[in-house]
This record gives sequence, structure tokens and C-alpha cells, in this order.
Amino acid sequence: MEAESFFARWSKRNAEAAEEKQAAITVPTSVSQPVADAQPKPPPTIEDVATLTSDSDFTPFVARGVDENVRRSAMKKLFTDPHFNVMDGLDVYIEDYNKFDPIPPAMLAALNHAKGLLDPLSQLEHPLMRLLQTPPPTEEASAQAEPPEHKAVDNELASSDIDDDVDNTPDQASHDNPV
Repeated sequence: MEAESFFARWSKRNAEAAEEKQAAITVPTSVSQPVADAQPKPPPTIEDVATLTSDSDFTPFVARGVDENVRRSAMKKLFTDPHFNVMDGLDVYIEDYNKFDPIPPAMLAALNHAKGLLDPLSQLEHPLMRLLQTPPPTEEASAQAEPPEHKAVDNELASSDIDDDVDNTPDQASHDNPV
């Protein structure tokens, strides 16, 4: 019951407030309406563009019904003002970022050093581990690494008549005769 009286009072107050707003907004009946010009102004021409200054009103030149060439000429005249030729703070974005400068060697070395510090997996790889993981050299690679003099000597030794008797080897003879 108390809720009904609360809502009734609330509704009554809202209705009174709406009536007061309506009374305050009454429209005067004797409002004078602007008289429309009997003859509309002709659209601006190129000659009108020549008389424009930076302080002129450019709105007639962008209205509907104005010739496109006249509109463009007026805008061109407007933007020749030095006020529009001032660089803003975003001029750093006018560079061509498709052409970049090479990184100096000192900075590249610092970046590679930082890369090693920040990559935890690279810290696990020591030079010894890398050596163990490299594949063994092939015969072609070892043959290319060996100087050509040794190849000739090896070929001579292979073609000579060497006695395969173990007793006559110089190492064996030195062990048999003590000094």
C-alpha cells in the first residue's frame, strides 16, 4: 500500500514537471519568417575566384550547382595560403621505408651479443657440443684438405716393394738391440 502511494506521488510530480516544460516552451505566434529572396544569387564564376583572398568566404564555391572547374580553382586558391604549407609533427612518416640503410657493423655485433643473452637455448649450446654434432669429414673433403705433395709420396710408397716381414721393420729392430 505504501508502494502505491510512493509511485502515485512520483507519477504526479513527473506529470507536473512535464506540464511546466510545455508552458515554458510555448511558441510565439508572431514569429517573423525570413522572406525568401525573389531572385537567387547566380553561382560563382572564375572571375569571382580571382577576387578571393585568404580571409574570403569560400562557402559559395562549394555549394551545389557550382561548376566543377570553378570549385577546383577556388580550392586551389584557398590552399595556396602559406598557412596550409606548414609541416606538422608527423613529418617523420613521410620517408620511404622500403629503402632502408644497412645496420652498422658495431650495432650488428651488439645485436648478435644481445641475441645470445636473451635466447636461453643458445646458452645450452657450447662450442664443444657443436663440434660433437658436426658430421665426420668425408674422404673427398679430407683428400681436398691434404696438400698434393703428400699424394705423390703416398703413391710412391704404395708402388714400392716393401717387405711385409715384421722382423725387419725398423721399429722392431730398435727394440731387439738394447743400447
